[in-house]
Amino acid sequence: MVLNVPKSEEFNVVASDANWAWPDAVRNIFQPRGVNMLVADNANDFVNIIKRKRIHTAIVDMDSQRANGFATIKIIRMNYPIMPCILLSEAGGESLLERALELDVFSVIDKPVNMDILQNQLDRLFLKKYNSAIFG
Repeated sequence: MVLNVPKSEEFNVVASDANWAWPDAVRNIFQPRGVNMLVADNANDFVNIIKRKRIHTAIVDMDSQRANGFATIKIIRMNYPIMPCILLSEAGGESLLERALELDVFSVIDKPVNMDILQNQLDRLFLKKYNSAIFG
């Protein structure tokens, strides 16, 4: 499903907070494209941010100590079933991928995150969901 986004609308992405340079690294991808990045500490923060602003994508860290990745995505899905989500994880595997598919996760990316792979996945997501090449 392609969601129509007016050309004048700002793009917003919410991502899990981290104890490392993750938010700063991701901002380096987003800022030059005019994409706003908001940071959530836990599942409640994700929902509160999504309630206040139009969010185009959620990037959820499976390994966050503050918010379980699958629980966060389940909570997002309850209120925002078509919100595109990208899941980051240190430990991949068939079980993780099966659960991600069940929750309609757009992409699972291994950690440490290769920023080229993240940018490629964001490009695919924005082209597919919003008909926008903002990350291309």
